[in-house]
Amino acid sequence: MLDLFVIMFERVGMIIAVAFILTRFQFFKDLVRHDQLNRRQELSAILYFGLFGIAGTYFGVAFNTDTSNFNSVALELAAEEAIANSRVIGIVVAGLLGGYRLGIGAGLIAGIHRMTLGGFTAFSCGFSTIVAGFLAGYFHQKKKVLSPLTIFGIGAMAEAMQMGVILLISKPFEKAYALVEVIGLPMIITNGVGTALFILIIRHVTSEREKETALQAQKTLRIADQTLGHLRKGMNTDTARAVCDILYRELKPSAVAITNSTSILSHVGIASDHHQMNSPIRTDETKEVIDNGKLMVVDEGTIHCTEPTCPLGAAVIAPLIQRGKTVGTLKLYYSSGKTITDVTVELITGLSALLSNQLELAEADRAVQLAKEAEIKALQAQIHPHFLFNAMNTIVSLIRTDPDQARRLLTSLSYFLRQNVTGTTATLVSLAQELSHVKAYLAINKARFVDKLTIYYDVEETVLTQSIPPFTLQPIVENAIHHGIKDMERDSVIEVFIRPIGDDIEIGVSDNGQGMSSERAAMLGTGQLASETGTGVGLFNVNRRLQMTFGERSSLVVQSEPMKGTTISFRIPKGEVGNDGENPSDDRG
Repeated sequence: MLDLFVIMFERVGMIIAVAFILTRFQFFKDLVRHDQLNRRQELSAILYFGLFGIAGTYFGVAFNTDTSNFNSVALELAAEEAIANSRVIGIVVAGLLGGYRLGIGAGLIAGIHRMTLGGFTAFSCGFSTIVAGFLAGYFHQKKKVLSPLTIFGIGAMAEAMQMGVILLISKPFEKAYALVEVIGLPMIITNGVGTALFILIIRHVTSEREKETALQAQKTLRIADQTLGHLRKGMNTDTARAVCDILYRELKPSAVAITNSTSILSHVGIASDHHQMNSPIRTDETKEVIDNGKLMVVDEGTIHCTEPTCPLGAAVIAPLIQRGKTVGTLKLYYSSGKTITDVTVELITGLSALLSNQLELAEADRAVQLAKEAEIKALQAQIHPHFLFNAMNTIVSLIRTDPDQARRLLTSLSYFLRQNVTGTTATLVSLAQELSHVKAYLAINKARFVDKLTIYYDVEETVLTQSIPPFTLQPIVENAIHHGIKDMERDSVIEVFIRPIGDDIEIGVSDNGQGMSSERAAMLGTGQLASETGTGVGLFNVNRRLQMTFGERSSLVVQSEPMKGTTISFRIPKGEVGNDGENPSDDRG
């Protein structure tokens, strides 16, 4: 019996070797992760484990119950012979990993084969092999991760069940008993150990590979986090250098380079003496990747650099794609092709896709910014004819009643329009410029009210260097005149205020006019409102531009009560945008 223990444990060494080989098959990786196999993978798995069971039979030893001798397994057994084998290991592993269908399928292949070999235990051993696959499939259905001790118990139980079937079915009973007495305990223990080792080795190798994949994913995410801020600015020499430094530090290749379609944007590492920034692309392989848009792995000695003494060895060259077109390459150089593994190629493939996506985002950001600027210009342009129409009506009416005043107003209008021309080309102006613009506007409109209108200015001079979108305050003043005090016979008042409040600047216009309901006040600035005197487009445009420039926090706030007046105000954060405005000249000639 001791000799049989030694022989059977030798077979365990073969099981370990086969376990390592199995880790290379995709269907086996899916089995270990309990993923669903497709029909083709399932048939492949059944065939593989079935053949493994057959191999376990042939690697066993034949035991002659008459002479008590052990011999190699032949293609056909004598009537008095049986086999001490490791067949059950492959069948139990199939059932534990793949369930009933894999276990029974592999058991049928190995079991039927065992029946064809003959011997007085042919049927009992073949039948018990099929039952072992069913038994292991039962434990698979539990969907639990089994401990090594449990796996050993299942393998040992399957073998013990086979010994029981041999005693129950095989004839004569005396030979069956003598067989089980010799091979029973060694087969139960060694096959239990072999089953546990098989599963543990598979789990270990798979776990190590998953850890490696997780580390690569972690590294990729870290690189993504570091490079995002650079490539979102677009691909140029500065951003390419920053990205190359990050990749060189994280991946530790011999060199890293990024090119556009014609020249080197950055090269970090060896050969930087002739692979210089803004120099033409020097390798034929890079040009080929740009032409076909496909990743290329270049072995040492095949990099066709125009510099004869170039020390660059092997490389992985990946395309950078934007809008379906190759706009450049990412190149990582290594000392030799042996250091470029499948994992390395997968990592660089993922990095090129990541960098390409960042370039797409940069392009999208620029498109959004251009659209935003275009919308601001369009909104500003809407206000100009809106004001000009009202101003010209006022001047036309004064030409008949007060020609001198009309001339003065035309002079003011000339200044106002010059400011408008400046405003249409500027995204931001200073509060001082905007206030001068409003004063010119009020000078034009005050002529309509003669002595009925009083204007107050509550302005803190220290904040007038802050910037806002042009034509922001004038439409609010216009609203006060045309909708607030329009119908007042006397004592109409408009106050313009600009004052600091904490970290903000509050800007607004108050009037003591007719006011409005709270419902209508809540709708001002949110869209165009139909009324007898206008559509509300002015305030809507102002509100929209404030939100686009400073965010929702700077939306218009409307406070109004019927017959008591209206205050429309907004707040901007101090220093939120550039303070590059200058006070305008007061020359109105």
